[in-house]
Amino acid sequence: MSDAVIAYLATHRDAILDRLKVLLRIPSVSTDPAFGPHMDAARDVLLARLRDAGLADARLLESDGQPAIFASWMGAPGKPTLIVYGHYDVQPADPLELWRTPPFEPIEIDGRLYARGASDVKGSTTIAIETVAAFLAVTGGCPVNIKLFLEGEEECGSPSLRGIVARYSDLLAADALLSADGGRASTTVPTVGVGGRGITGLEMTLRTAAKDGHSGRYGGAARNALREIAALLASLHDDQGRIRVAGFGDDAKPISNAMRAAAAALPFDEAQWYADFGGLPWGDPADTVRERTTLRPTIEINGLWGGYTGAGTKTVLPAEAHAKLTLRLAPGMDPAHAQARLRAHLHSHLPDGVQLELTPESGGTPAATLDEEHPMLSAAIGVLERVHGQPAYAARAGGTLPITAIFKEMLGMESMMFGLAMPDEDVHTPNEFFRLSSFDEGLRTWPLLLTELGKLTPADFHRS
Repeated sequence: MSDAVIAYLATHRDAILDRLKVLLRIPSVSTDPAFGPHMDAARDVLLARLRDAGLADARLLESDGQPAIFASWMGAPGKPTLIVYGHYDVQPADPLELWRTPPFEPIEIDGRLYARGASDVKGSTTIAIETVAAFLAVTGGCPVNIKLFLEGEEECGSPSLRGIVARYSDLLAADALLSADGGRASTTVPTVGVGGRGITGLEMTLRTAAKDGHSGRYGGAARNALREIAALLASLHDDQGRIRVAGFGDDAKPISNAMRAAAAALPFDEAQWYADFGGLPWGDPADTVRERTTLRPTIEINGLWGGYTGAGTKTVLPAEAHAKLTLRLAPGMDPAHAQARLRAHLHSHLPDGVQLELTPESGGTPAATLDEEHPMLSAAIGVLERVHGQPAYAARAGGTLPITAIFKEMLGMESMMFGLAMPDEDVHTPNEFFRLSSFDEGLRTWPLLLTELGKLTPADFHRS
């Protein structure tokens, strides 16, 4: 069955790539309300494709924010039912001046497709959709029952996802979630995503005066908001990168020898990892880089601003400064508890008279992990080893896919990530790209995986 589908996808490869490019030209940035019409346009394109593929029930699942797109094919009685997940929103393209090509005009260069969202995650999402469409076109059905769920707010923390799941829980019932998001952990060996860290965050505003002042008149005798926020942020870590927030991570699961062994099993060159992006080492030297980026929590400063940032000089003493922080959470950590620990630290280190306003991001997602004995994982490893002719590895990610934890909590559903994105493809930064070799690989591996999963029974997905 899968061989005929793979041949069909290969024959239609150029048309599929063209459909991906149409989607990439739409700046579906979910975090900025100004891009609302483009979010509508992305939904229209995807709904039309799903209906054209034969999924007659394609529709929107509404909540308070951007709706999700849903479609299903349920013509395989007795076979497992899978949620196939992707998302149609993307990160902002800023800073635009650092892009070498227009961010929303997909361009092929040396076997790479450059565009915002190409790697994260319109490329892999397209592969998943087109695989389902190809099964329906070639065989009239799929090896498993399929419920496609395409989210519209993944890139801004999935704030509406819980509301969607609560409203449509019966519709979303399934045996497991198979995600096109959550890419590879290596550019040299094939990997399957079995989990990631959790996430929460906040924005802070610090004030030292009622208004800005002339730095010649007030400088040296009055507190500077930028200096105070810099000192406050610097107090979060020691000089090597260890977190200094009291109690932060005290609810994390201890790192077991098995967890360290799993992190170490993936071939990984630390020196090359830093060289790839010109970065400098940071973090607890007692942990490996893989452990720091997948098993340990973090507090990161994502944005810092205040005062005058225009051309030339303005001799101002800023009265207000701002910062955005995100917290990656280790397995076991509760987002609300982590927020509380951070807030307590910030207020306790605040000088007398300085005002601090903290605005937490909505939601918050704990870490998620797929059991190493889950049959989805065995099937995926087998497919990748067959295609690549080398060992494949289960790997945790350092990032966060909120749906994995939310579907586990609210629907009791396990998740596996089978994306094609590589870790060096500049996601969330200028010059994002997607390897066309990965695009072609996905058109082979997704049909093989769905075929293998079709050999299982629903009961296989629920054995403890």
